[in-house]
Amino acid sequence: MNGFALAMRIARRELRAGLSGFRIFIACLVLGVTVIAAVGTMNAAIVGGLNANARSILGGDVDLRLQGRPAAPEHLTYLKSNSAGLSRAVDFRAMAQRPDTRERTLIELKAVDDAYPLVGAVKLSPALPLEDALKQKDGVWGATVDARVLDKLGLKIGERIRVGEATFAVRARLEIEPDRIASVFRFAPSLMIHDAALPDTGLIRPGSQVDYHYRVVLGSSGGGIDGNAAAWIDALKKKFPDAGWRIRAKDNAAPGVRRFIERMVLFLSFVSLATLLVGGIGIGNAVRSYLERKTPVIATLKCLGASSAFVFKVYFIQILLLAAAAIAVGLALGAALPSLGLMLAEDLLPIRPVIAFYPAPIAIAAVFGILTTVTFTLWPLGRARAIPAAQLFRDRIDSRRVYPHRAVLIAFLAGTALLAGLTVATASDKGFALWFVGGTIVTLALLRLGAGVLMAGAKRIKRTGGTGHAAWRHGLANLYRPGAATPNVVMSLGVGLSVLVAIVSIEQNLRHQIDSRIPEQAPAFFFIDIQPHQIDALKKTIQSIDGTQAFRQAPTLRGRIVAINGTPVEKAKIDSDVRWAVRGDRALTYAAEPSPETELVKGVWWPADYSGPPIISFDARVAKGFGVGIGDTLTFNILGREITAKITSLRETDWRSLRFDFAVIFAPGALEGAPHTHIAALQTPPHLEQTVERHINERFANVTAIRVREALDAAATLLSGIGAAVRGAASIALIAGALVLGGVIAAGHERRIYDAVVFKVLGARRLNTLKAFLVEYGVLGLCTGLIAVLIGTLTAWGIVVYLMRMSWSFFADGAMLVLIVCLVLTLILGFAGTWRALGAKAAPYLRNR
Repeated sequence: MNGFALAMRIARRELRAGLSGFRIFIACLVLGVTVIAAVGTMNAAIVGGLNANARSILGGDVDLRLQGRPAAPEHLTYLKSNSAGLSRAVDFRAMAQRPDTRERTLIELKAVDDAYPLVGAVKLSPALPLEDALKQKDGVWGATVDARVLDKLGLKIGERIRVGEATFAVRARLEIEPDRIASVFRFAPSLMIHDAALPDTGLIRPGSQVDYHYRVVLGSSGGGIDGNAAAWIDALKKKFPDAGWRIRAKDNAAPGVRRFIERMVLFLSFVSLATLLVGGIGIGNAVRSYLERKTPVIATLKCLGASSAFVFKVYFIQILLLAAAAIAVGLALGAALPSLGLMLAEDLLPIRPVIAFYPAPIAIAAVFGILTTVTFTLWPLGRARAIPAAQLFRDRIDSRRVYPHRAVLIAFLAGTALLAGLTVATASDKGFALWFVGGTIVTLALLRLGAGVLMAGAKRIKRTGGTGHAAWRHGLANLYRPGAATPNVVMSLGVGLSVLVAIVSIEQNLRHQIDSRIPEQAPAFFFIDIQPHQIDALKKTIQSIDGTQAFRQAPTLRGRIVAINGTPVEKAKIDSDVRWAVRGDRALTYAAEPSPETELVKGVWWPADYSGPPIISFDARVAKGFGVGIGDTLTFNILGREITAKITSLRETDWRSLRFDFAVIFAPGALEGAPHTHIAALQTPPHLEQTVERHINERFANVTAIRVREALDAAATLLSGIGAAVRGAASIALIAGALVLGGVIAAGHERRIYDAVVFKVLGARRLNTLKAFLVEYGVLGLCTGLIAVLIGTLTAWGIVVYLMRMSWSFFADGAMLVLIVCLVLTLILGFAGTWRALGAKAAPYLRNR
C-alpha cells in the first residue's frame, strides 16, 4: 500500500471517532464562507437586476441629455431618421402647491410626450393609461403624483394641484416610474405632466436648471446590442461633435446606483473578509487544540517508524476532508440566504433583483475558504511535524520555540500572499483593497504585540508582589504561563471588536457631521431658478421678514469639463477620488471679487475690473487630482459652446460644510452673456421657514425653495439604513470572534480540570478557584477591549480624516459599549468553561494520571 493510501485510511479511521475538537473549526469556516458567498451573490443579483432592466431604467437603448436647452431642429431630424423610436422627457425641481391652503412641497417635475415610455411601463393607481391620466379634459391638464406629494399636501385623487402658473387635476397616484432610479439619493417625489402642458407652468425660462432627455430605441438596426449602440453613438458624435450631449447607453444606465452598490459591496466584502480572518484564527486554534489531544497518537506513530511527512499527510488529509464539507455547507447557505432575503425585500429595493445561481461569487468564496484553511493550518501542522516524539509528550509544559520545516514555512507565506492577492484582485477598488490588506497586517501585529505586553505586564506585577490576594496572583499567572490562552483570545476577539469599533466610530462621525456640524453652518434654504431681473426683488422680500439673516446669492449656469490642457477627459489621467468632477455637468459661476471665506492657497485673484481672456479660480483638491496648476487650462462645454479658460488661482473648498461655494469660478466677461439664473442661500430660524416659503411662493412662482433640513433628514435616513446593514455585517465578525473564544476556552478545558483538581487537593475551595479564573478572564477581556478600541479608533480616524476628508471626533459611548461587550462576553464564556471544570471529581482524574 502506498503512503498516500495508508495516510487516507488512517485519516478516515480517526474521523470515525466523531468531530470532537473540530466543531469550532467547522463553525468558523462555514460562517466565513457563508458571509463572503452571500455578499457576492447579493451583489450579483442586484447588478443582474440593473443589467436586466437597463433599457427600462435608461428609457431606451440610448439616453441623450442636454442641460438648460432643448435639442436643435437638425438634431431632432437626425434622431428621428436614425432610430426606431424617439421620446422626450423634461425634468427639473419645482414647487407644488395645494391651491386652497398654499401648502407647498418640493417635487421632481417630469414632462413627457406621447411616446413615453419607449421601454418599460408606468404603473398608476387607479389603473388607467398614462395618456388618459395626463391629457387635457375640460380645459384642465391631468397629472400623476407620487404618494408622498399627496400625503404632504393632504390631497386626494380628483383634487387640484398647482405647479408654477398652471393648475392640474390629480388623476392617479404614480406607483412605478420605470426610469426613476438613475440615482440613489433623490429626496424630492415625482409629479408627472404632459409635455404640452409644460409651457402653461411658466417655469421654463432662460438659464433654468432643466434637463432635456431624448431617449432613442435603435430597433432592428441597433437592436439595443452594445456594439451597435456604440457604433450609433460614434456616428452621432461625428455628425454633431459640438452638440454637448451627455450620452448614456445600457451599460451605464444608472451610474449613481451602480457606484453606490459597488461601494456598499466593497465595504461589506471587507467586513466579510475580516469575519473569515477571525475564522482563520479559530481554524488555527482548533487544529492546534486537536493536535494536542492527538499527541499520544502522533508520538506513537513516530515511535513506530512513521516519518514526520507521513504524520503531516494524515492530519492534513483529515483537515481537508472536513474543510471540504464545511465549505460546501457555507457555499450552499451563501447562495440560498441572499435569495431568500432579496425575495422578502423585493418591494423595498429600487430595482427587481435577478435571483439565480451565480457561480462566480460562489467560486471566489470557495477559493477564499480553501486558502484560509490551508494557510491557517500549515503552522500548527508544520510545528507538530517538526517536534520530536519525546518532546510531543511534554510540549504542554515545555513549549519550546519549534518552527515548521522550511517547505511548510514557504507554503504558509505563499498562502498568505495568495489571500492578499485574491483580496485585491476581487475588489472593485484596488487602492482601498491594498489599504485593507496593509491594515490587516498592522492590526494583527498590534494585537499580537498587545497580547505580549499584557503577558509581560502580568508577569512583572506578580514578580514584584503588586497584588497580595491569592485569586489575583493565580489569575495573573494564568495569563502568561506555558500554553496560556492570552494570545489566542486577544487575536481572535480583538479582530472582530476592532472592526466593530471602527464601523461604529465612522458612523458616529458621519452622523455628527450631518446632525450638528453641518446644520450650524448650513443655510435653511437654497433658492434656485431665480431670474436675473428677480434677484433684487427677492432679496428685498426676504429682508422684509424680521429674523432672516445671511442672505447670499450668485449667478450660476451649468457646464461640463471636456478637456484638461487640451486632452479630452476620457483620455486624461484623473485620480479616482475627483473623477466626479468630469462625470456630468457642474455648477459654474462668475465673480469680480472673492467671497469673505475664500481661502486662496496658490495664485492671485483677478482685479475687480478684469477684462480679458477667460480665466478661472479652481478647487485645489480637484486640481491636484487633475494634475493641473497655475497656468494650465480647462475646456468647458457650456450650452453647446466650448470655452477654454486658464487657471490663475487655487482655492481650498470645504464641501462638507454646505458652504455657498463652487469648484470653478470664472472672472467677469466670459459667462454674463449666456442665459443663466441665480441661486441664493438663506439662514433663518426654524419657526420662520414656513413664512419665508409662503412669501417667496406668493411673489415668485418660478423660484424653487429647497429646505436644507429636509435634505439632511433624507441623508440621515439613508445613512441609518446603510449603518444598520454594515453594523449587522460587523456583528457577524464579532460572532466569529465569540466562536473562536469559545473554542479557545474549550481547548483549555482539560488544563482547567487539571488546575481545578490540583487546587482541590491543596485545599482550595471552589469559590477561591472560581475567583482566580474570573480574574484571568476579566483582565483578559478588559485588556482585549482596550486594545481593540485603540486599533479600531485609529482605523476609523485614518478613514475619516484621510479617505473621507472629514473632521474627526472621538465618541466615548461607542468605545465604552465595545468594552462592556468584550468584558461581558469574555466573562460569560470563561465562567461557563470554568464552572464545568470545577465540577470534575478529583479521584478519577488522579487515578488516570
